[in-house]
Amino acid sequence: MAAGFTQWSNDLYTGRKSYQIVPRRRRYYVIAAVTIVLAAIIMLVRPFNLGIEFRGGSEFVVSGVTETTEQIALDAVATVSPEIPRVSTLGADGVRVQTEELSTAEVSEVAQALASGYGVAVGEVTTSFIGPSWGEDVSQKALVALLVFIVFVSIVMTLYFRNWRMAVAALLALFSDLMFTAGIYALIGWEVTPATVIGFLTILGYSIYDTVVVFDKVRENTAGILNQTRSTYAERANLAVNQTMVRSINTTVTALLPVAAILFIGAFILGAGTLRDISLALFVGLAVGAYSSIFLATPLEVSLREREPAIAEHTREVLRLRAEQLEAGEGADPDAVLAAAGVEGSRQVQPGVRRANAAQPRKRRR
Repeated sequence: MAAGFTQWSNDLYTGRKSYQIVPRRRRYYVIAAVTIVLAAIIMLVRPFNLGIEFRGGSEFVVSGVTETTEQIALDAVATVSPEIPRVSTLGADGVRVQTEELSTAEVSEVAQALASGYGVAVGEVTTSFIGPSWGEDVSQKALVALLVFIVFVSIVMTLYFRNWRMAVAALLALFSDLMFTAGIYALIGWEVTPATVIGFLTILGYSIYDTVVVFDKVRENTAGILNQTRSTYAERANLAVNQTMVRSINTTVTALLPVAAILFIGAFILGAGTLRDISLALFVGLAVGAYSSIFLATPLEVSLREREPAIAEHTREVLRLRAEQLEAGEGADPDAVLAAAGVEGSRQVQPGVRRANAAQPRKRRR
């Protein structure tokens, strides 16, 4: 199996095997657009379940309980407030109860009721209060961090690649990643906490990192593209995607395995908590970030570059020469002509790779 994977990797890098990602980019645009729309609909129909850090309120944590029945907490809070609290388990012997803002007397009464209901000493019930202004401050700082990140990444990528189109393509792919991850979070209904925000910000860095790796190969393959007529910009970019595909897969799998372990421990063993909140965002974000760097970022960059007059003229010239060779019977591959034009279902010949039948003479038309 390892030998087969190695051979597959080598074939992708040399061009013997090629997946037509760039020529078929329209279908990936449609997938991304549908995903973004669905995520937006989910977030409208099922808004985020904001944690107490953002909405404010009182929190009670009961430790050392022998049973984690939710109804006990509901009954305890009902003695002082008609509000239905949010109850979650913390591991095998802990319960967390979150309510609206309560007075000092009400907090004491609820703590007594929780201790009595769960059969523990009052000292095992810890209380805390979080004001909504703290959550507003966290949200504002997270938004500022996001804006600073976007501006910084745009400047650095534009200077590094000497092309603003790569920065735009990377940010569009990043937006798709964030929307998908946010949609999943809203659909599942887990609480959005500061740990979740940290997870979202971490996704930004990983997604950009993976995209930069692919773009670096695109830049290498397309250097001096206008000085030759064997292949188009889209073909060279598609080769770059194939050459970096195995690296993206390996990096993503390596990153997902420990995150999956943390997610499992946080969700099913320890119960609700920081580990669960951050690991879900990381797990979804890492997976979709690898997808977007392959199937979205480079195709978007190619679409933007093909709007440049020089690239567009070069593509037309390559296609014209291939058509002339095909007409003259000089060995041009009609599938390559169609692939360069972006026709789906065609097979693309990567630059520098000889087809198996290339040495066979072709019959000239009479």
